[in-house]
Order: sequence, then C-alpha cells, then structure tokens
Amino acid sequence: MKLNKIAIALAIAGFATGAQATNGYMSHGYGMKAKGMGGASIAMTEDTFGGANNPATMVWVGNRMDLGVDLFSPRREMSRTGVDAAVGMPPGFLDGSVESEDDYFLVPEFGYNRMLNNNMSLGVTVYGNGGMNSDYPAGSFTCMADTNADGIPDTPYPANALCGPSDLGVDLMQLIIAPTLSYKVNEQHSVGVSPLIGIQRFSAYGVQAFQGISSSPANVTNNGNEYAYGLGVRLGWMGKLNDKVSVGAAYASKIYMSELDKYSGLFAEQGDFDMPSNWGLGVAFQPTAQVKVALDYQRINYSDVASVSNPSTNAFPLGSNNGPGFGWEDVNVWKLGVEYALNSNLTLRAGYNHGDNPIQARDVTFNILAPGVIEEHVTLGFTYAFASGNELTMSYVHAFENSVTGASLLPAFMGAAPAGSETIKMHQDSLGIAYSWKM
Repeated sequence: MKLNKIAIALAIAGFATGAQATNGYMSHGYGMKAKGMGGASIAMTEDTFGGANNPATMVWVGNRMDLGVDLFSPRREMSRTGVDAAVGMPPGFLDGSVESEDDYFLVPEFGYNRMLNNNMSLGVTVYGNGGMNSDYPAGSFTCMADTNADGIPDTPYPANALCGPSDLGVDLMQLIIAPTLSYKVNEQHSVGVSPLIGIQRFSAYGVQAFQGISSSPANVTNNGNEYAYGLGVRLGWMGKLNDKVSVGAAYASKIYMSELDKYSGLFAEQGDFDMPSNWGLGVAFQPTAQVKVALDYQRINYSDVASVSNPSTNAFPLGSNNGPGFGWEDVNVWKLGVEYALNSNLTLRAGYNHGDNPIQARDVTFNILAPGVIEEHVTLGFTYAFASGNELTMSYVHAFENSVTGASLLPAFMGAAPAGSETIKMHQDSLGIAYSWKM
C-alpha cells in the first residue's frame, strides 16, 4: 500500500511539471546515476530504473527504492526574417524574434525493487518523457485581420509568432509506469520484462492560424488538457561475461495510445499520438576496482508516429491520415559515461551524450511549437553512500545550444509560397538530486 501511494503521488506530480527533452522528446537518461554518466545504463546494475532502461538489470540490484527530482531549465527561441517583404507586409510585422517563457520545471523519478528469491525480482519504475513544450507571449508580432470579410486582410493586430491573438504554445507530458519482472537464468545472464502503462497529457493554444487548414477546425487549439492512455512492453537481456565486462540489450515496443480527441484537427490520423518504439545495446567495462566505463547505443523510432514524423509540407488538411506533422526523423544516440570510486563512500561520475537532431530545415515553422533540436550533452554526478547503506546522488546536465534554419511556411497560410527564413534554437541545463534506500 505504501508503494502504491508513492507511485500515485509521483504520477500526479509528473503531470504537474514539465518533462525533459534532450534526445528528441525523450530524456538523455533515466535514473540520477545514469544521468550523471551521459545516460549510459543498459549494462549497469546500480539502481531501480530498469523499467526505463533494461528490465534484465533489476534482479542484480537487490531490495532498493530510489526517489529523486530534477530542476530542469530549457531555453527556447525563434526568429524570422524576409517574410514581410515576401508577402507585402510593412517591416517589423511578421519578422522578429521571441523567447519562450516558463524556463523552470521540476521532474520527479521513482523506482522500487524487491527480491522474490535469489533469482527473481519484482519492481516498478515510474518515469516521464516530454518536451514539445513552449510558451511564447503574444504581441511580439503584428498580423493582419480581414475585418470586412472580403478576403483581403485590412486591419493589423498584435499577434504571436504564428499570427494567433493569444500566447502560443503546446504542453506534452508522457508518464510511463513500468512494473518489472527480472529473472537470473544463471550466474552470468538475466532477462526481464516490463509492461509499459502510458499516460499522456497534451494541450495547445494560440495556433488559430492552423484552423483554416484543418479537417476539424474546432479541434485544433485552446481546448484545454486532453488525456490519452495506452500499453506497450519493454524486454531486456543482460550478460556478465566475466568480472570486468557486462553487456546488455533492450527493446521497447511502440506504446499504442488512445486518441487525443480534443486535438483531432491538429495531429495526423485524427489525434493519434502513440509513443515511439526504441531499442539499445550497452557495454560496461571495469578495468579496476575503482573505475567503470559504460557505452550505450540507442535508436529512437519517431517514424512510428505519423503525427510526429509526417513532413510539415504534406498536403493539407491537418488531422487527416497523411496530414502535416512535425517531420521528426529517427535518431541515433550515443551515451558514454565513466565513474570513479574515490573511496568507500564517494563515487564520482562524468559523461557525454550525442543524439541526432530530428528536425529538418523544411519543418522549422511547425517546430516553433516543439524545438527539440538538442544534439550535444555533457554530464557530471556523484553518489555518497552513508553507513546505513542508503545513498545520496546528484547529477548535472548541460545541453549545448543548437539551431535549425529553414524557409517559413507562414506565407503558405496566406496562399503564397514559403518565403523568408525562420530559426529555432534551444539549450538546456538540469540539476537533480535523489535519495536511495537499501532494504
């Protein structure tokens, strides 16, 4: 009962905060120790986040609970040039720049594991994805309204970056609850399975300009929060080849979600927004008792989800089966981490994470709402072990600024060809802390 209450509380907390967007809209790592090592985790057995990384690792962890929180700070900005001249607007109307607000979020994490016997464990990991999050203030641009209803825009009004009359943004948060069963096949190998229970919340506001190109104009913007639910599965294997080398592999299916009905006119396939499949391979090498090095490769298949991967240049209308999306491509992620046991109490960590940018130049306009362009990360962390065996862990992540520039699609909303250029950019920092109980 205590465990259930904690999990429910974290689920609620997860929906009250923003979620991390570093490898697309997935976090660079799950669990504070992995976050300090660039996200490397598939062949590591140090905490209870196997449900997010590799279920096979949990049986090596023992009886344990991890509870943590990240202070996450993404900084997002867009700019536009050359569009005013292309569509005959006065200078300074559609051209300009603006930064997204809401720069700080608290992101919780939770894991629990209990050994059923020497060869089997049962636990749960609660984690989140997100990052199609933005909040651009209104009034930074000037657009023209057709007040005479004669088809000719004639009245200027203060607007957001996409010509809506209010603040502009989207808020996507995905919570995954992963009960995890892990089993030692023998003294060297283990396997694991985690049913993935997905809960998703989404809202969009300020995209009134999209209503005119939608199959369902009433279900595009300013409809408040909408929820979706779904199921998937993660499978894993881990092998301890000898006392120095461990390897692992994990695969997560697509999480098939119910539709976001309030936004069926925005997302392709009438509001369908599944969570993409992903898989990874990892190796951990411990050359000495003090030093451990881990390397992971991960593939995230954003092409699984039409509303995410369909090019924004697809023929309208929005919301149709092959309607425009965000144009995200599949990404390859490399995660490298090292940890050094300074003494019996203190372990230090550092890492590097490189992920492909999923956003192409042709799709910049749509991705003003979701500027997930980050590629490079550096990480630091440490764990302090108390005499009781409990642990305090902290991690820091800096994601370097990256940008993408492409032709603006805004003139297409006015019946003209794409023109001028737009740039989206983002950088991020996060600082996390977690406490772990060994039971």
